[in-house]
Amino acid sequence: MHITLAIMDINGRFKAEAASDGEINLVYRGEYEAGDCIRLTVSEPGYLLLAFDAAIAPSLLFMREREYSYPLPLGQQGQTISPVAFTGQIHRLFAREASHEEIVTRRNLAFNPLDTAANNALYPHASANVETRGEAAFAARNAIDGEKANTDHGKWPFTSWGINQDPQAELTIDFGREVSIDELKLYLRADFPHDAWWKQASVTFSDGSTEQLELGKSGSAQRFAVKPRRIEWLKLHDLIKADDPSPFPALTQFEAWGTEAMLAPIQSQP
Repeated sequence: MHITLAIMDINGRFKAEAASDGEINLVYRGEYEAGDCIRLTVSEPGYLLLAFDAAIAPSLLFMREREYSYPLPLGQQGQTISPVAFTGQIHRLFAREASHEEIVTRRNLAFNPLDTAANNALYPHASANVETRGEAAFAARNAIDGEKANTDHGKWPFTSWGINQDPQAELTIDFGREVSIDELKLYLRADFPHDAWWKQASVTFSDGSTEQLELGKSGSAQRFAVKPRRIEWLKLHDLIKADDPSPFPALTQFEAWGTEAMLAPIQSQP
């Protein structure tokens, strides 16, 4: 796989670029400016290990298209990431084609710290029908960024998916290809007593099946083993709030554990 990393300014001009086969490091000397973006280009779709900044955890992601543009989260958007990310005078970006061993391992297939609202190329991708006040600190992408600190609310590291008190709120995670899921894990936001919590939620999968989850008042991981199924997306919905004075339940992190579908047997239908 041929990989190109580039940093572009608001007018589409190149500030830095590097290209190589299989693996690449791009070092940029200079401060990022408003409107800058990182552009990732590959010769064909596939699996990549990516780290767009040394302060953001590397992630194994599926590139469905040949190009992905990542607007640098500066200003208000920067509330969702570490305050040291994308700052300073020198920056190191990394991209590598994932190895077979990395691809086939069982892992959290919902993890993507590089997701954005407009993402349609680098998967998984989270979206929702409502986000509290449209603020970055409560955006859907926060539920899959790997950040699990949940004893407060607001900017990093306490970002979450906020539902703006809407009982019809739904969160969708699109994997961009077929995967096999066998376990779900939820971290509810637990800034009690500011926060409430959900006592029940449902998850519907792209194969048409639904699982009902019974939740408790806890900031710890709440795990749910599910019948293995091959899916392309899932939706969290029908969020039933517990009887609590607070009107603010929220989700800090959603994990979907399993493997690539190519490793799993096809499930027979009843």
